[in-house]
Amino acid sequence: MNPTQMLSPAAVARAAERIGPYARRTPLLDLELDGRRVLLKLEHLQRSGSFKFRGAVNAVLEAGAAGPVVAASGGNHGLAVAEAARLLGVPATVYVPESAPVAKTSRIEAAGARLVQHGARFAEAAVAAREAADRAGHRFLHAYEDPIVIAGQGTLAAEVVAQAPGADAIVVAAGGGGLAAGTVLGAGGRTVVAVEPEGCRCLHDALAAGGPVDSSVDSVAASALGATRVGDLAFGVLSGAGVRSVLVGDDQLVAARDRLWEECRIAVEPAGAAGFAAWLAGLVPGRRPCVVLCGANAEWTAG
Repeated sequence: MNPTQMLSPAAVARAAERIGPYARRTPLLDLELDGRRVLLKLEHLQRSGSFKFRGAVNAVLEAGAAGPVVAASGGNHGLAVAEAARLLGVPATVYVPESAPVAKTSRIEAAGARLVQHGARFAEAAVAAREAADRAGHRFLHAYEDPIVIAGQGTLAAEVVAQAPGADAIVVAAGGGGLAAGTVLGAGGRTVVAVEPEGCRCLHDALAAGGPVDSSVDSVAASALGATRVGDLAFGVLSGAGVRSVLVGDDQLVAARDRLWEECRIAVEPAGAAGFAAWLAGLVPGRRPCVVLCGANAEWTAG
């Protein structure tokens, strides 16, 4: 089957059934702040500390008895693959750039995966990982250019719809586009807003150019949102659905992260606060939006 044909709400429903025994059903928080109300999807409480576990466990389950898996990651996807592989008893190797945070690489190794640090950027690590997987006959699990991974990420949006049918917009961080594309598939026609740092804007640049293009990466959230090019599959879904990219600055990301801690004692990494930063800035549409707090894999102190 063509990968594009595998991207559908039905694929998300199948993924939800498959990953149900492994993924957590993360809670919603109805928050009133500055005279406005917003729903927060606390996905940073997911196994492995981010939404990435949904797509990773769906992909590892799909691989089945195909043998060991190999992944490349700025940190969160690798950690998710390592955790999924540990749960399912599958050997895993994770390639990360040399800039990957210790808070993430140490947990990848603690989960039992073999860790390989290669290159300065995610793209370099990804090339090395794919070459290694081809040589060894392993299954390569892409962080976002994989319909099985995208369908797994879409279970998050389907869960939001089930928990809060009145939510009229779902706000997610973009990165390579896997979560945003999955959200479109699982959102039941609701508005989807993708948020990117000003220094990691591959979706924004792709939408402006009419197709995926290479973009620079320079942001405090680069370890999680530092894709240099949006995925082709994700772009097809997002451009077809009319999803727009909203940009926020690093100062806004840090301020949003700190505000979550100060107001709610919620600790997320800067990328995890991207949607909340956009909401604070008044860039989110809808009367009852849901902002996804997508990850918490960083060491930090507020202030």
